[in-house]
Amino acid sequence: MIEILGSASDFIWGPAFLIPLLLLTGLYLSIRLRGIQFRRLGRALYDALIVRKETTSEGDISHYQALMTALAATVGTGNIVGVATAIALGGPGALFWMWITGLVGMATKYCEALLSVKYRITDHKGEQAGGPMYYLSRGIRNKRLGGLLGWLFALFTAIAAFGIGNMVQSNAVAEAVHGAFGATPWMTGAIIAAALGIVVIGGIRWIGRVTGVFVPVMIILYLAACGVIWFVNIDAVPAAFARVFSDAFSGSSATGGFVGAAIAQAMRYGVARGIFSNESGLGSAGIAAAAAQTREPVRQALVSMTQTFIDTLVVCTFTGIAIIATGVWTSGVNGAALTQMAFESTFSNGVGSGLVAVALVMFAFSTMLGWCYYGERSVEYLFGERAITPYRMLFVAAAYFGALQKLDFVWLFSDVMNGLMAVPNLIGLLLLTGVAVRETRDYLERNP
Repeated sequence: MIEILGSASDFIWGPAFLIPLLLLTGLYLSIRLRGIQFRRLGRALYDALIVRKETTSEGDISHYQALMTALAATVGTGNIVGVATAIALGGPGALFWMWITGLVGMATKYCEALLSVKYRITDHKGEQAGGPMYYLSRGIRNKRLGGLLGWLFALFTAIAAFGIGNMVQSNAVAEAVHGAFGATPWMTGAIIAAALGIVVIGGIRWIGRVTGVFVPVMIILYLAACGVIWFVNIDAVPAAFARVFSDAFSGSSATGGFVGAAIAQAMRYGVARGIFSNESGLGSAGIAAAAAQTREPVRQALVSMTQTFIDTLVVCTFTGIAIIATGVWTSGVNGAALTQMAFESTFSNGVGSGLVAVALVMFAFSTMLGWCYYGERSVEYLFGERAITPYRMLFVAAAYFGALQKLDFVWLFSDVMNGLMAVPNLIGLLLLTGVAVRETRDYLERNP
C-alpha cells in the first residue's frame, strides 16, 4: 500500500501533472484579472490589518479573523522545513521560484475567496458556510457535474485534514520538543490534544478569536528571530538575495556538502514547496473566507490573497535568506535540521535549536486549528450538522496518537488527498473565471 501511495503521490505532485496545472491556473487567473494582486495589494493589506471588519454585515468573524484562521492553516512546518528542503535540494534559486509561485498563487487565492463568499449559505445555526464544495455545486451550470465535484472536494478535504493538518503536525512537534527539551512524545501529544480540544470545541468564532491573537504573535516572534540572523550576517544578506536571482536561471555550483542543482531542480523544488506552503489552488482557505463579515465578495477576496503574500513572500523569505546568508545551505543537511543550523550559527549553545523547536510547535498548532475547521465544514457538507462533534473528537484523538508513532503512511496518504482536493477546485475555478472577472470589474467600478 505504501508503494502504491508513493507512486500516486509522485505522479500527482510531479512535474507532469498538478504542479504545472496549479502554476498555469494562477498565471491564467492573473492575466484575466489584470494583475489584481499587484494593483490592489496595498489596499488589501490595509483592509485586513487596519479596517479588520464590517460589523453590520452577515458573517461569523471579521476580515482579520478570517485571514488569521487561513494563515493559521498555511503558516506551518512548511515555512521552516519546506523552505529548507527546497534550498537543500534545489539551491538558493529555489527561493525565487517560491516567490513566483506565491505571486501567481495570490490570484488563485483571490478567486477561491471571492467565489466562496459569493456562493456561501446560512446554515441551521445561523452561521455562514462556504468554500469550494459550495461554489462547485451552486455555481457550475451543470448541476450534476458541480454536485459531484463539490462532494469529491469535501470528501478529500475531510480526510486530508487528519494527515497534513493533524497527525503529521503533532508528530513533528513531538520530535522537535523531544530533541530540544527531552519531553516524551506521549506527554507532548496529551498537551497538544488538550489545547486543541479547548479551542475547537467553540467552533469558528472561538477559533477566530484565538488565531486573531496567536497567529500574529507567532509570526512576529519568528520573523524577529530570523531578523536577528539577518542583522548578524548583514554583509552577506545582499549577496544572498543576488544569489537567489542568479541561481534561479543558472543553477547552483557544487560547493561544500552541496552537490549542486540545475535550473530544473531549482524550479521544481521551489514551485512544489511554494504550493505546499501557501496552499493556493487547494481551495481550503476559501472555507475560512466564507465565514467573514462582509457584503462584498471582492473585498474579502482581496484580504484573503494577502495570506499567500504573508506566507510565501514574507515568512518563507525570512527563513530562506537566513539559511543562505549563514552559508549552511552547502552543508548537505536537509529539513528542519538545516534551519536549526542557521539559527545555531547565531544563537549558539542549543538556543537556536530551541527557538526552531518552539517555532515548530506554534506553527504546527496553528495549522491544526485551521485544518480542523476546514475538515468539520467538509464533513458537515457531506453528512450534516450531527457529524461535527464526532469529527472534532476524532480530530483531537488523532492529534494525540500522531505524536506517538512514525507516519510514513499518513504522509503519503494525506499527500494524495491534498492533491486530489486541488483537482475539482481547479476545474471549478476555470469554469467560474467569468464570474470572478465580472464581480471584480463591478466592484472596482464602484470602488476605484
